[in-house]
Amino acid sequence: MRIEDTTILITDDSILARKQLKDIISTLGTPVFVEATDGQSAIDKYKEVHPDLVFLDIVMPKKDGNDAIRDIMEFDPEATIIIASSVGTQSQLKNALEAGAKDFIQKPLDKEQVLAVVKRFLEGR
Repeated sequence: MRIEDTTILITDDSILARKQLKDIISTLGTPVFVEATDGQSAIDKYKEVHPDLVFLDIVMPKKDGNDAIRDIMEFDPEATIIIASSVGTQSQLKNALEAGAKDFIQKPLDKEQVLAVVKRFLEGR
């Protein structure tokens, strides 16, 4: 799959974190970006847009990332969700992976790590 043919949902309550992730990914090309600011809006946007790839923070208002993962995976068991979070205990990360997240990126974001995850996704599709 080409990056230009990809829709990516970025969910984080920090506008700066969303911008940084978009800027890094955009160095590969120009996907369609969709943004959400909390877990519930991520679920709603996912159902509306059916993105190819989801980046999701764990700690957010309204509904946290782990709850959002479970709801998205229930709606679409094939969803590709990557956790991008600075906070989170081992148990939260373990819960995210058990709920269906495919990978984890630690904040502050490392450009090479983000690009490696996106490239693996593109090659796997």
